Amino acid sequence: MNILILGSGGRESAFASKITQSSLLTKLFIAPGNAGTSAFGENINLKPTDFEGIAEFVLKNHVKMVLVGPEEPLVKGIHDFFLNHPDLMHIPVIGPQMHGAQLEGSKDFSKQFMIKHGIPTAAFKSFNKSTLDAGLAYLETQKLPIVLKADGLAAGKGVLICETLEDAKAELKSMLADAKFGEASSTVVIEEFLTGIELSVFVLTDGKSYKILPEAKDYKRIGEGDTGLNTGGMGSVSPVSFADAEFMKKVEDRVIIPTVEGLKKDNIPYKGFIFIGLMATDTPQGREPYVIEYNVRMGDPETESVIPRIESDLVDLFLGVANENLSEKELKISSKTAATVMIVAGGYPGEYSKGKVISGIENMRHSTAFHAGTELENGLVKSSGGRVIAVTSLQDNLFDAVQCATADAGRIYFDGRYFRPDIGVDLMELK
Repeated sequence: MNILILGSGGRESAFASKITQSSLLTKLFIAPGNAGTSAFGENINLKPTDFEGIAEFVLKNHVKMVLVGPEEPLVKGIHDFFLNHPDLMHIPVIGPQMHGAQLEGSKDFSKQFMIKHGIPTAAFKSFNKSTLDAGLAYLETQKLPIVLKADGLAAGKGVLICETLEDAKAELKSMLADAKFGEASSTVVIEEFLTGIELSVFVLTDGKSYKILPEAKDYKRIGEGDTGLNTGGMGSVSPVSFADAEFMKKVEDRVIIPTVEGLKKDNIPYKGFIFIGLMATDTPQGREPYVIEYNVRMGDPETESVIPRIESDLVDLFLGVANENLSEKELKISSKTAATVMIVAGGYPGEYSKGKVISGIENMRHSTAFHAGTELENGLVKSSGGRVIAVTSLQDNLFDAVQCATADAGRIYFDGRYFRPDIGVDLMELK
């Protein structure tokens, strides 16, 4: 079959790499793709939110499946667009409809969903511009630090951790009264600060049954030792050493099953990925999972560590989602460890340089380069984004995977490039 992937990042590069291994694939298209995805299929100059353009392309090129990488087209309703189009309604879209996409599109919606279905999460309350004074009063009753979250999509920048009451009040005013994050912060969720270790758990569901994909841990801060500004992610590892069978059983029983069953109870059709951001918190009863957030697609850079560990035919799993017989499909996961090191542009996550010629990718020895922010210009691969290339190594253990990915990242060069050499190191001592 002909398949179209929507997106242009490292996540889409990892999907493209895996999908080309499927015996079910005839031709792969990526819209818009990047310099690396062109090795796996044909890049198409279309924005993932150009629904009319996508519809025209899909029909003209006999595309039989669409995999949606980023969240924006899902929140804006691309799946609904296909279902409501008589010529497209039979073409499977891997990704939820607009209603289900609200799990990521609205923090308030997702928190209300968790409370309704008994899913463990931090205590919270939501406020808007008209209830700003009540929000300020609420802050005075809360422990510090406190978390403020813009309700809508804010390109990963809408979550603030405030250490002092003064900061929290100033930021709440800025978000609600001054529209710091535009329409995304017209409602703000004030949330209890959870302590522990974060990890990401990924589920693929056809709306009835589910498969638990490999878990991962990503590294958000720009600097070594998790210091400095937050980024879109500087690297990831899978599996996660502390997510043992006992902990993952808690995750399945307390989070995954209530989530899938909750969607059914609320009559929310859902075909695609559920990315569950968790905090593993140590309590007298042991390590307990709390949901920080839902995302309605795979994470980036976690996908670059998760996908290489999946040994099954990914397209066959997607057909299971489309045909609602996912429970009949086999999911085989490698026992090996994947480590991903993200090479970023100079200045990132602030103002960063673009258009730098990239060299040395061919010098890698034990890793795969998943292009993220790259483009081809006159036969040269150049940087075009903040996160430029994800370098992933799949090895027998975490130490070897980290060593190989870090060494191979060092073999790739462009002016101003930077990467963290300590991805996964914290997990080597952790039990």
